[in-house]
Amino acid sequence: MSILQSFMRIFLRLFYFWEVIVLDMENRYHRNRIYINEEDQRTIKEFRILLAGAGIGSVIAECLLRFGFENLTIIDGDKIELSNLNRQNYTESDIGNYKTISLQTRLLSINKNARIKIFSEFITVENVSNFIHDFGIAINALDFSSNVPFLFDEICQKKNIPVIHPYNFGWAGFVTIISPTGDPMDMLGNNFMNFEFKVAAFLIDNLKKTGQQYTWIEDFINEYKAENLNLSPPQLSAGVYLLAAMVNEIIFSFVRDKKIKYFPDFYFTSLIS
Repeated sequence: MSILQSFMRIFLRLFYFWEVIVLDMENRYHRNRIYINEEDQRTIKEFRILLAGAGIGSVIAECLLRFGFENLTIIDGDKIELSNLNRQNYTESDIGNYKTISLQTRLLSINKNARIKIFSEFITVENVSNFIHDFGIAINALDFSSNVPFLFDEICQKKNIPVIHPYNFGWAGFVTIISPTGDPMDMLGNNFMNFEFKVAAFLIDNLKKTGQQYTWIEDFINEYKAENLNLSPPQLSAGVYLLAAMVNEIIFSFVRDKKIKYFPDFYFTSLIS
């Protein structure tokens, strides 16, 4: 190969890098400008996020990707059902498919260059430690059908990874973050049975301490308790989209070393006063 050919090959590679990486960044995130500066946009592109659970997580993942977080690892062994479609990021044609596979396909259709790694399996006591390594932050959107969510947090804390917990309250979103050195969520109760009720009671008690009265949340909890408790809790798409926005802002603040609130402090946004 001649010197000229070698030079041309190097030039074409550099041009490809500039066209695919630089121009893609400039064009794709052009409307993020002012809200996000160029340096932060480049930083979040590489920031590694672990997302455990592709239910609520499916909407959170898309919000993060569109914002510029392009390095996501998603774990879930669940398959899509018709009842998921009122709030999760799937369509009728996805029913019966693994959530992770459908979600990966959707995310890559938005940004084909994103690094979307998936595991189509349930997190268990036996395998949980295999998934948790050098992530910048984790999102625990697992169902409390076992003690695995508590174990997930425990391992993340040992590996110095903060864990975000999002909860859908229909017309409202509640988010809290477990610090690597802070109190764990099982401070509210280390039994997974009806853990969502314990979270709701914690939220209501703390809102009352600040003088905020959200009686509609208490009414909802009482009505749900009156149902067969084997039923999954009612959830709305409104709550999921609120959560996605909140989680996005929290992670962006974390990446920029801005102050964030850790459990037992929390974030709460409601569409009903």
